[in-house]
Amino acid sequence: MRTPLTVRLAALVSLAVVAACGETPVEQALMGGGAGAATAMVLDGSVATGAVVGAAANVVYCQKYPTRC
Repeated sequence: MRTPLTVRLAALVSLAVVAACGETPVEQALMGGGAGAATAMVLDGSVATGAVVGAAANVVYCQKYPTRC
């Protein structure tokens, strides 16, 4: 069963907002990993890859822009 594009886009936007959370790098990795895994599920992708990419991206983003996290 294919997910409609509007549902996918809404999920991506909501997960992007939630992803930029966490006080420590471990929390940032867990939050980003969860958001990445959930996004991969919605988009019918690899959950493991989504988790790794989400974790890495959130840690890098929060370390580079700490005032935005």
